[in-house]
Amino acid sequence: MSAGSAAYFAAGGPPILETERLILRPHGTEDFDDLAAMWADPEVVRYISGVPSTAEASWSRLLRYIGHWQALGFGYWAVILRDTGAYAGDVGFADYKRMIEPDLGAVPEAGWVLSPAVHGRGIATEAVRCIHHWAEAQTKWARTCCIFDPDHKVSQKVAVKLGYHTVSDTALYNEKPTLVMQRDIPR
Repeated sequence: MSAGSAAYFAAGGPPILETERLILRPHGTEDFDDLAAMWADPEVVRYISGVPSTAEASWSRLLRYIGHWQALGFGYWAVILRDTGAYAGDVGFADYKRMIEPDLGAVPEAGWVLSPAVHGRGIATEAVRCIHHWAEAQTKWARTCCIFDPDHKVSQKVAVKLGYHTVSDTALYNEKPTLVMQRDIPR
């Protein structure tokens, strides 16, 4: 059992995080319909894969989100709007063992994807800031990273606001140019 998964079981599972407008909670199978609808939206995947996800791919993603917590002691949260209870997206940390050059190493990768219904409202910045506060308080990580399509300027802007800086603008992932950013965790 890894140290991360041992901490997961000792703490009773993934934490629930809250901000003024959001509740970040662990995913469950009850999130499938909302998650699948979001990932099937061409606008959502425009800078990720460019191809809307099938229900099968979304089911695998949901299981991967749940499994990350059990295997590694960290993972993704479902982003829920506090005022309406609506599912707004996914945010968290992962180790996808990506086949990327240069290699990301053992650095946890931050990621976020939100429904177009909440774009432009600062939800991404609020959610990503919240998970980074969790990482600072609950992990011993020295840094985190994130990757982007070089054209995805909106998410890069969120990353820069939260202290990320470019470490490679020449990386290749799935044979496509990929921007790699990194953020040191203050200790």
